[in-house]
Amino acid sequence: MRNTLEKTEAYLLSIIEDRRTGKRAALVRVLLSFLSRIFGAVVQMRLWLYSTGLFRPHTLGCQVISIGNLTVGGTGKTPIVEVFARNLQKSGRKVAILSRGYKKDELPLRERLWNRLTFREITTPPRVVSDGERLLLDSAMSGDEPYMLASNLPNVVVVVDKDRVKAGQWAINKFGCDTLILDDGFQYLSLKHRLDIVLVDRTNPFGNRNVLPRGILREPVRNIKRAGFIFITKSNGDGAVELKKQLRALNPDAEISECRHSPKYLQNVYTGEQKPLSFLEGKNVSAVSGIAMPKGFEDELVRLGAKVLYHKRYADHHRYSQQEIIDLINKSIQRQADIIVTTEKDAVRFPMVERRDIPIYFLRVEIEMLSGAEEFNGWINRICFK
Repeated sequence: MRNTLEKTEAYLLSIIEDRRTGKRAALVRVLLSFLSRIFGAVVQMRLWLYSTGLFRPHTLGCQVISIGNLTVGGTGKTPIVEVFARNLQKSGRKVAILSRGYKKDELPLRERLWNRLTFREITTPPRVVSDGERLLLDSAMSGDEPYMLASNLPNVVVVVDKDRVKAGQWAINKFGCDTLILDDGFQYLSLKHRLDIVLVDRTNPFGNRNVLPRGILREPVRNIKRAGFIFITKSNGDGAVELKKQLRALNPDAEISECRHSPKYLQNVYTGEQKPLSFLEGKNVSAVSGIAMPKGFEDELVRLGAKVLYHKRYADHHRYSQQEIIDLINKSIQRQADIIVTTEKDAVRFPMVERRDIPIYFLRVEIEMLSGAEEFNGWINRICFK
């Protein structure tokens, strides 16, 4: 079932990006355009209901910061959430990250329907990935990003539930949290946000500017006017002048910063051994990834001096089997690769295997501010009431 969904997702993505031609592809695009208009109208109606007060968001009596996107996937959101949580925690806040836990393991459909019909899901506790002291769940039960965040933030609570009002109440009542970060929360209107932070990918800001399912936008571009802070991610240091002009026209008041995802080191997926980036120079590498924008990852390996002899791309959030890892090892040996390199987000989904005849590393990436760093630090201080 998972493989069928991934193949369907890949097919639709190729249609959206106009990589397929022919009558069938053209018909599918017409259908997607029609559905896109319906989806866009529903999105705008929902926003109107909240803006007029007919729908009221919940307030939890603490600071709620939303970090999200206008688009689906690919903006590099998780490292941004990590740096916000770490800075807030170091400034004295008791921080909890609230995530939906996208593509985490779910209960069987029959049980989920029964829980909904009997209202049991309202009282079912959220999944606590980390209580701020120790990891309590694996990546399958929590989802990739929550597990990765919990692993890298030992003093931050991470809670997973699609009802993030319930998750927030749990974080406050059980762990005494006073600051909640909504991971991927720009469209989550049920919980009132003190501030919306929106990430825009420098390399592909808005796709083809169509909303789902004809494009990659979750809502129309003009809705970025709700953001109080905009991060231009994956910047190359050129100032992103044209993109900033577009953003400023859409939102004249938001603070805008540029940042890039800067590689820091390599770490062995199974042993934890770390290597400097110079370790990649001249190495024959197999690259494997299940992320929204795999080319950027592969290009980064080349930039660091690696020779990518073989790459394997899976759908975003792909959960690897032991056989897939063994096949990858065998293929890499055939291609005479020295090492296999993946992303940190993929590494949390790698199953244990006994094979150790070729080392497997992930590339650790952190956020580097290119502009707006002073404004960012000042904003963190304002949040903490200093």
